Amino acid sequence: QVQLVESGGGLVQPGGSLRLSCAASLSIFSINYMGWYRQAPGKQRDLVAAITSDGNTNYADSVKDRFTISRDNAKNTVYLQMNSLKPEDTAVYYCNAIYRLRHYWGQGTQVTVSS
Repeated sequence: QVQLVESGGGLVQPGGSLRLSCAASLSIFSINYMGWYRQAPGKQRDLVAAITSDGNTNYADSVKDRFTISRDNAKNTVYLQMNSLKPEDTAVYYCNAIYRLRHYWGQGTQVTVSS
């Protein structure tokens, strides 16, 4: 079992920044894959960014050069630094982990980009 707790969402103006955190209940050394997904109202949940245990990353085209995913193994935490935020980034952001072939999800954190 893996429990994931997200934090860091909120309301920000266009062009602003936020950093999301995802704290895992066990050592993320043992988690091969962690990612951030987002879901806007009426839309499907889509991958935003992912990072593997050896540090490889991938990003959705819509967030490349604006978002950065990173992991702090000592704190069992994965981060999503979001810069140059746009209204279309508004969504609930979910942390995901694949551990022993099972998917685990956090409860989600709301990000709203609006003036």
